[in-house]
Amino acid sequence: MTDVALTLPAVDRNRVLGGLLAAFAIWVGAFLSGFVINEPAPYELYMVGLVGIWVLCGLRFPAAIMPLLVLLIVFNIGGVISMMTMTEWRDAPMYVAVGFFLAFTAIFFAAVIAADGRRAEIIMNGYLTAAVLTGLLGIVGYFNLVPGADLFTRYGRAMGAFQDPNVFAPFLALPAIYCLHGVLTRSLEGALWRLPMLIVLSFAIFLSFSRAGWGLFVLCALLLTAFLLIASPSHRFRLRIAALAATAFVAVVIALLIAIQIEAVREMLIERARLQDYDSGQSGRFANHLIGYMKATEHPFGIGPLEFGERFGADTHNIWLKALFDYSWLGFASYVTLVVWTLGAGLRIVFRDRPWQPILVCALIVFFGHALIGNVIDTDRWRHLFLIFGVIWGCIALEARHQREVGLTLRHATA
Repeated sequence: MTDVALTLPAVDRNRVLGGLLAAFAIWVGAFLSGFVINEPAPYELYMVGLVGIWVLCGLRFPAAIMPLLVLLIVFNIGGVISMMTMTEWRDAPMYVAVGFFLAFTAIFFAAVIAADGRRAEIIMNGYLTAAVLTGLLGIVGYFNLVPGADLFTRYGRAMGAFQDPNVFAPFLALPAIYCLHGVLTRSLEGALWRLPMLIVLSFAIFLSFSRAGWGLFVLCALLLTAFLLIASPSHRFRLRIAALAATAFVAVVIALLIAIQIEAVREMLIERARLQDYDSGQSGRFANHLIGYMKATEHPFGIGPLEFGERFGADTHNIWLKALFDYSWLGFASYVTLVVWTLGAGLRIVFRDRPWQPILVCALIVFFGHALIGNVIDTDRWRHLFLIFGVIWGCIALEARHQREVGLTLRHATA
């Protein structure tokens, strides 16, 4: 009896310690996704080790995430097929390898969330921390507040610890919407500590001067507000949401009026608001889209990763077109199926009151926004998009497990 009494607490302590280490490891992974100045970034190196260790320790893949696993693998097999059409591979093998790596990160995040729903919040907290820090770096860089801060800008636009303002701004969208959800739904105390983070993230998105980032954030904020108004049965809560939304709108207008008093901001805002040279004309991105879709009918096996720019003089700037050329028709069909399936499966459960519902709502809305901006920008190498895939499918798996447990409970009750 004495030996057992002494052993059990030690086992419990080991279990608690293991849980804490696992949570911290996942948090660090999400956190590192916000710092991609050079490639390979710390995120790649860390996640390769983390996923490998977790698989060796018995990572399980529940049936509910099988569509994500199968479709992402088939998508990247399409990339291999496309690569085989090239006479010179050059950087294509590495490109395909990175594609498989990003797919496994999405599967990993989905699997660890499916195993323990509390990890969804851990991932979001790591992501949010990274977003605030990289957002601050972008702001500091834009205003050149410290020597060498221009490292965090490009062409007069904030980009934080990223290589491109057009990736920096969409990266900030999910944490910003998550903070907005907290401001709109939490008590006064809970809203107050989220508000400064929301201000930092919103300002950083603005200073990126990314039109896709601006549109993404505004669209997601509107969709979140609409969701909360529809989902809540309380008239008082709806009035609160409407009042806060109106206040936020006024605050944004005032902030814009103040910002445009700064000459550099005003000039960049005017420049980015008008149609750019690379958007229109015979060699613009939209003309290339039309040409590309017509040419895609002649290349069912694709033309190889990164080949579109070599042949047409500019990148695709369209994820669907890129899927056709870089991943073959097979990859295109897989990616379209995955996007539609993710949106459909997420929408089916998003109105259910669950502990993970706030995270699912925000992730699903931002994912929908990413699907839309994919029409004007390539997103197949965005680390945070695959993290969002993982979060959504992790929540889908949690709901599937919840339904099984409810079914078992009902059967036992009626037995």
